[in-house]
Formats: sequence, C-alpha cells, structure tokens
Amino acid sequence: MSITVAVVEDRTDVREGLGALIDASEGFVCAATFGDAESFLAALDSLPLDVVLMDIGLPGMNGIEAVRELRAIRPLVQAMMLTVFEDDDHVFEALRSGATGYVLKTTPPDELLESIRLLNAGGSPMSSGIARRVVETFHRPPLVPEDEQPLTPREEEILELLVQGFRYREIAEQLFISIDTVRTHVRHVYEKMHVRSRAEATMKYLGRA
Repeated sequence: MSITVAVVEDRTDVREGLGALIDASEGFVCAATFGDAESFLAALDSLPLDVVLMDIGLPGMNGIEAVRELRAIRPLVQAMMLTVFEDDDHVFEALRSGATGYVLKTTPPDELLESIRLLNAGGSPMSSGIARRVVETFHRPPLVPEDEQPLTPREEEILELLVQGFRYREIAEQLFISIDTVRTHVRHVYEKMHVRSRAEATMKYLGRA
C-alpha cells in the first residue's frame, strides 16, 4: 500500500518540487500540498494521510506549533520536520511538539524518500548531523554548580511550560502575565540553572526529574 504524504512549505518551488518527487516515486502518493499551516490544519479532517513533511519557518503559525495541533487532531499521522534549522532549540522544540523525524532540506531526494519510509514504519529518521547533536546532548555531564540558586514557584511553573514546548506568548496567556514578564522570568531561570538555551534547560530539567 502506498504511503500518503502531505507537504507544508511556504516556498512554491520547493513545495511543488516535493509534491512532484513524491508522486513520481513508487510506493508514495502526495495527498496535498499547502503553503501555510492554517490551511493544512483546516483540511485535516477530510485528508487521507500517513505522513506530513512540515517546514518550520511558515507564515502565520510556524511548523512546530502546527505539529502540536496535528498531534491533538490526528495523533496517528507522523510528522517529519523538513527545514533549514539545525540549532538545538528548534530541534528539541520540534521533538517535544510531537515530531517523530527531523530532516534538513539539503537531504538528497532518495534519502528523503527513505526517511519517509522509515518514519511510516515506526522509526525516527534524522539527518546525521541532527542525530549527532541529540546524542551529544545526552552525553553532556549534568550541570550542578554548587552556587545554583533554587527557583521560585513562579520560575518553576514557567520552566515546566518551557519544557512542554510552550512559546513565550502562550506562557503569558496561560499565566495572565505580559510577554516581557515571561522573558524576565526565563532570564532568571537560565541564570540560576547556569544554562544558555531552552534546550539546555530542558535537558537539565529532565535530568533532575
């Protein structure tokens, strides 16, 4: 049975190229292509779908937020990020949102198709550089400085939301505070935990849980 794939990508040439590649490849069907996350989510109820290739840098809702919405609506559909972003924050935020694959746009077509097959079979394909970064993150020794200060209850609350993948705007809405206040709390959390990014804070949080 063919693997049914949707593409969410704002660049027309990339989107059409991916759709053509999928349709021309044995064992694959391109169900639809979309230029933004909102139109993809609106079509989900009536779309036969196994896998979605999701860009991150989309107009309006970004791809990471879209995957989070996808998981709530169609949890059996597998999401693979297909993006130019390879920094820790984007990688770990995407994985926390529910993505089960993370592949760079520089991936050759045959490798991309193999990644889709692997994803549909239950695997978690990642570009080699991304997989290495994930492994190295778990190999880092835990950071437990003697001078680490305890977090306040509010800082703990914000840290937990960060780990769950919430964005600053969503945290502000959830806690009924301003985005500037969220930024201030996050800065204090990072200073107290001796970390420099959401990814490092998440790894340290999970290590102590």
